[in-house]
Amino acid sequence: MTLASLAVQLLNGLADASAMFMVAAGLSLIFGVTRIVNFAHGSFYMLGLYLAYSLVDRLGATPWGYWAALLLAALPVAALGALVELTILRRIYRAPELFQLLATFALVLVIKDAALWYWGPEDLFGPRAPGLAGAVQVLGRRLPQYDLLLMAIGPLVFALLWLLLNRTRWGALIRAATQDREMLGALGVNQAWLFTGVFALGCFLAGLGGALQGPRLPANLALDLDTIGTAFVVVVVGGMGSIGGAFAAAVLIAEVKALCIALGTVSCFGIELSLSRLTLVAEFLVMAVILVVRPWGLLGKPLALVRAASHHEAPLRAASQRERWAAMVLLAALLALPLLAGRFPYLPVLMVEILVAVLFAASLHFLMGPGGMVSFGHAAYFGLGAYAAALVTLRLQWPMPLAMLAGAGTAMLAALLFGWFCVRLSGVYLAMLTLAFAQIVWAAIYQWDDLTGGSNGLVGLRTAAALASPLAYYYLALLCSALGVYLLRRVIHAPFGLALRAARDASGRAQALGMDVRALQWGGFALAGLFCGLAGVLFAFSKGSISPEVAGVNRSVDGLVMVLLGGVQSLAGPLLGASVFTWLQDLVARETDYWRALLGGVILLLVLLLPGGLAGAWRRAGRPGEGA
Repeated sequence: MTLASLAVQLLNGLADASAMFMVAAGLSLIFGVTRIVNFAHGSFYMLGLYLAYSLVDRLGATPWGYWAALLLAALPVAALGALVELTILRRIYRAPELFQLLATFALVLVIKDAALWYWGPEDLFGPRAPGLAGAVQVLGRRLPQYDLLLMAIGPLVFALLWLLLNRTRWGALIRAATQDREMLGALGVNQAWLFTGVFALGCFLAGLGGALQGPRLPANLALDLDTIGTAFVVVVVGGMGSIGGAFAAAVLIAEVKALCIALGTVSCFGIELSLSRLTLVAEFLVMAVILVVRPWGLLGKPLALVRAASHHEAPLRAASQRERWAAMVLLAALLALPLLAGRFPYLPVLMVEILVAVLFAASLHFLMGPGGMVSFGHAAYFGLGAYAAALVTLRLQWPMPLAMLAGAGTAMLAALLFGWFCVRLSGVYLAMLTLAFAQIVWAAIYQWDDLTGGSNGLVGLRTAAALASPLAYYYLALLCSALGVYLLRRVIHAPFGLALRAARDASGRAQALGMDVRALQWGGFALAGLFCGLAGVLFAFSKGSISPEVAGVNRSVDGLVMVLLGGVQSLAGPLLGASVFTWLQDLVARETDYWRALLGGVILLLVLLLPGGLAGAWRRAGRPGEGA
């Protein structure tokens, strides 16, 4: 590495930092005012890039037309954001935050399929920016001219936002809403239109950030989830709601990644270490370190308490006689289900997928419901369980029972390690740290070719001879899932589970009563990891092969959707949510290419019509007077 190459990489990092900041600033604004974790923000970024491609194609014959097209691309995105806020989000501001997250995730599915329908599945490459298609010489190295423009745009947008927030009345209202939105409402400020305006501004910034990437990136359908992960990291590292923090975090993360690329492979105590490979997880490593050292981010502050009324959860009660009979009937029906296998050969395969999903969702529900700890990275334990079982089977020739124990045990040990750090945080920061650990696990699996097979994964995994038939494996999956759900339910009603709920609802009082809140939460992490790892093992043996996607962020999101769909505060919620989600995904995916939009539409309807989830609606239907 020479000084010139290092300097050019750092300058490239500044250009990337500008792009990150544009997206993260909008996300930070929206969260700061509305307290909504907008999972669809990456979709608005993606739309900005697609719209810029189309508008440049129509207007970009001249330089003026080209630059006007980039700016105009952000306006429809802002309008769409305002429409989403008016028609969907405004109806669920008082719903639990996790339901708001579910609604924005449904928007991700709908927007992705809308883009697929209009622009198609192929990557779309836009033309180079007129007048900025070349490169300049920096210390004898070539630096793209367009990157120089991006380096200037980022600080310019930061300065404009600072003026807006600090020199205008609207900005003062935004800052006041960030600090105490209930007090702002009590003073007579129309919060509804303030929220709409902020949401539209945040979406405009996301759309503009996407449009400006046109000369650097092709428009493609993967940009939504790829972008939202990085944007979340920048916002959390900088401090939720802090624009200055977002700018500092974007520069820090981009420069760390640039430094990794510049250094390449280094030798440390005789061990060759490829730092360039760390770029896949550099932002998550930075976030993990920052959150452990400074839990509120670089320039953030502890989140103000929201005084919106939150319904107290009813105390746990033992299952009624009718519910026990219903559970026994359900179990009997599941045991008899293979009788239909002759008529529906695919049924055992689908049921195994549902049972694996049920165990996966039940373990996540244990963490989110009784534990009160939201995890964005639960797939890490699923993937570790699957890979550990596969490795000891393929490399060490361990029998299947020992492989299952090894997989579940490995996941539990990882949960103990990650949980030790996570329980020191709370809320969104805790959730983002779980995501950071999950991404580190995914990157290790993806890049450790010699051990995990890298992107190709591991193949040739076979079950024991006695379980080779689909029906036999179905009964094994049923046994493991039913036992896992039963044990988790028993733990929730045991003194440990009750103490965990107490720590969730009133940690200060729990500590005053002598409870070690962190130890309780740490134990919750370990138990959830154990059963999640078992679900991963069942998945690996059912498929016969695994790939890094088993630990990817998409699987974590699926788990969140299952739990939220069923109802996070209901013990039956994850079972119902996992079953419906997996069945819908399988059914709709076989009927149309646009299954995500249909699934997203169903989720949106459920969020708007059934804010307590499927289990909550079922409970209210059985007790009409309860919800009054």
